[in-house]
Amino acid sequence: MCAAVPLTLVGLLGVWDLAQRKHSVLRNYPVLGHARFLLERIRPELQQYFVERNYDGRPFDRDTRSIVYERAKGTAAEEPFGTERDVYETGYEFLVPSMAPRPVPQTPPRIRIGGPDCTRPYDMALLNVSAMSFGSLSANAVLALNGGAAAGGFAHDTGEGGLSEYHLRPGGDLVWEIGTGYFGCRTDDGAFNPAEFAEKAAHDQVKCVSLKLSQGAKPGIGGVLPGAKVNAEIARVREVPQGETVISPPYHREFSTPRELVRFIARMRELSGGKPTGFKLCPGSRRQFLSVCKAMLEEGTAPDFIIVDGAEGGTGAAPLEFADQLGTPLTDGLLTVHNALIGTGLRDRIRIGASGKIATGADLVKRLLQGADYGNAARAMMFAVGCIQAQRCHTNTCPTGVTTQDPRRARALDVGDKTIRVQRLQQATVASAQQIMASMGVTEPAGLRPHMLRRRVDPFTVRSYEEMYEWLAPGQLLAEAPESWAADWQAADPDRFTV
Repeated sequence: MCAAVPLTLVGLLGVWDLAQRKHSVLRNYPVLGHARFLLERIRPELQQYFVERNYDGRPFDRDTRSIVYERAKGTAAEEPFGTERDVYETGYEFLVPSMAPRPVPQTPPRIRIGGPDCTRPYDMALLNVSAMSFGSLSANAVLALNGGAAAGGFAHDTGEGGLSEYHLRPGGDLVWEIGTGYFGCRTDDGAFNPAEFAEKAAHDQVKCVSLKLSQGAKPGIGGVLPGAKVNAEIARVREVPQGETVISPPYHREFSTPRELVRFIARMRELSGGKPTGFKLCPGSRRQFLSVCKAMLEEGTAPDFIIVDGAEGGTGAAPLEFADQLGTPLTDGLLTVHNALIGTGLRDRIRIGASGKIATGADLVKRLLQGADYGNAARAMMFAVGCIQAQRCHTNTCPTGVTTQDPRRARALDVGDKTIRVQRLQQATVASAQQIMASMGVTEPAGLRPHMLRRRVDPFTVRSYEEMYEWLAPGQLLAEAPESWAADWQAADPDRFTV
């Protein structure tokens, strides 16, 4: 009798499988065909835990995740027996040690953000929390990130989802990001609200204001927050309808030319009371960025900082084609922005932040060497607060409470414990970067040079970044543009985004 019930259920399932018309596998293999869907569902977990090697997982391999977890927990982060990497593989990169290493500085470096038009400059840490919105992240995750920033003395970028109480409550320094949806400072029809912006930008915790032009993982389209995540609280912070999917426009309504962009940045700085103001982008056309540089020169004003987001950067939700095929990788983006600013004589007044898969001290040093002044980390900080790379960020079913608005799941994230982990990770990563630089014979980022990073370009050849890439001299574009830049420089127009 006990066996009759399950056998009956199995029989009914088989009849349903034969009758349904949606899945051919189930019609040909009733009951047994469900094993295929089960295995497909748990395939990512099987791959991550049982198949992939320590160094070939994606987006972050196990070695990288392990070192982040260990540093966040304050445990040992050393490895025995040597590297598992193939150091003779084409594409392998390495930093060059010095025969005369230097002592590691006792104090982490700070980077002064604020050009001549800024009256309230900010000293940025070498590594900070990159842009992640409340809504994409749970309230507990935001609290832990900002608490870590407050304890460690580094900055926390709010993301484009507005300025929430969870960003403000712990007291950490904030970079308030404004996206195309103008969340938190928008009118009823979705335009920029200068009065509301000025009121919120005046908050003491808001140290900088960042205008988001584009994001590395999905350049050219707006952000997406699924309706399942838009609860009453998030709707209030973003000033949008509850329960509806929020899609930011792909473009800004407040400007449409490089000149108007530069003027809008200056207006935001004025409205904020003179705080450092800049923009974030995933670079695309070099010609378009040069158009912005020309606009800066002609208008006599410029942003205080530019955050370069690489195509390898993360996101909570984006079309696969955008994540895989659109956007400039961080190395190329940094080189473009850095050289354009050098060549136009603007580099001294504009700081460059780098964002995109920065998780270790070596990652940070490479980006500084490629032209950045400081780095931002998002997914590494998510690992610190408990992320296990389940890649369910857009489903509201995050198993560790990091990227969900489900209160039952979010409660698993202990704010006190994760706050300490965020602080530890940032401090340990910066300390690692300082130790690496000291082993290279320099005591501060300004001492890094392109020849100190090398890449194996084929089985028999190693070349330095100084050899592989072109590095412009200060003001070179203004004097006489080199042949490789001349066409783009000549075509760049401050009054239109030239294709």
